[in-house]
Amino acid sequence: MSTVTAIYENGVFRPLEKVDLPDHSRVRVIVDDDSQPAGSPGLAAIYEIMAERYESGHHDTAERHNELQP
Repeated sequence: MSTVTAIYENGVFRPLEKVDLPDHSRVRVIVDDDSQPAGSPGLAAIYEIMAERYESGHHDTAERHNELQP
């Protein structure tokens, strides 16, 4: 068993590297939706950061806006 990275386009999975299989080979595809480019934080990381700031105990940060201004 091996892993092949592919892109789904127009109803067809297109491998990103050469695949050594004979034509008409039956394969099993397990979809791991990796739609974010490598190195991209993705929405999960952004929501994690937003959650940390929300749980900081400052429920109305706008109230303290002027404290942080030069």
